[in-house]
Amino acid sequence: MADYQMTLVDRQRIARGTMTFWFDTNGSDYDFRAGQHADFAFLHPSVGDESDNLRTFSLANSPHEKGLVMIAMRMRETGFKTALISAALGTKFRVSRPRGSFILHKDFARPAVFLAGGIGITPVRSILDWAAQERMPHKLYLFYSNREAVDAAFLEELEALTMQNPRFTLIPTITRLTYSAWRHETGRVDREMLSRYLTGLNRPIFYIAGPSGMVTAMTNLLCSLDVSDDDIRTEEFGDYTATENPVQTNQISKS
Repeated sequence: MADYQMTLVDRQRIARGTMTFWFDTNGSDYDFRAGQHADFAFLHPSVGDESDNLRTFSLANSPHEKGLVMIAMRMRETGFKTALISAALGTKFRVSRPRGSFILHKDFARPAVFLAGGIGITPVRSILDWAAQERMPHKLYLFYSNREAVDAAFLEELEALTMQNPRFTLIPTITRLTYSAWRHETGRVDREMLSRYLTGLNRPIFYIAGPSGMVTAMTNLLCSLDVSDDDIRTEEFGDYTATENPVQTNQISKS
């Protein structure tokens, strides 16, 4: 891959089993569009790790944050993620050029409706932050589904973003109610939930991001509502085990 060299500078736990990792671009002119993804590899992998030294991740921060790149992931016991969680700050990585077409459409007269499941929130976060900073005139709706409240990465940030951008509507939902103070939706995103928030919208473009099962379910739901395939964009992530949580049609693995 055409490489940029970046340096791991920070990591944080942001939800149950979910971490963010920040990389300094080391002065390189790393330009990406909100919603794109890139390949990450250790510049100097440990002996025995060479075969498990490449992963594709969505770029979760806004392109306005010059000099920094952030990714987020559900942590699992894979060789790459185990090495990443234990890597010292200052560790060097090779990062490919950004790519992908999961980006906000240009016709601001048509609303954007995001259907995100679990870690599928990462490219959506990038788009929403960028849209607020650019003061884009699009109406934006995010249906953000997680198993439990503790799994909802970036939720406080997204709630704050609704105050910053009056054109943004956030609809979080959880499928397992274990937190009595939860004040948002419960249950899976379905026809009834969509209709309560989207009735009367002018030909929205739908963006689906999450595990493959969620992407398939949401795509089928939209098709049952007579949404044209041309109005659906997907970014697909690797599936997770039942103990973890909940889609680009190019089938890139982001697990």
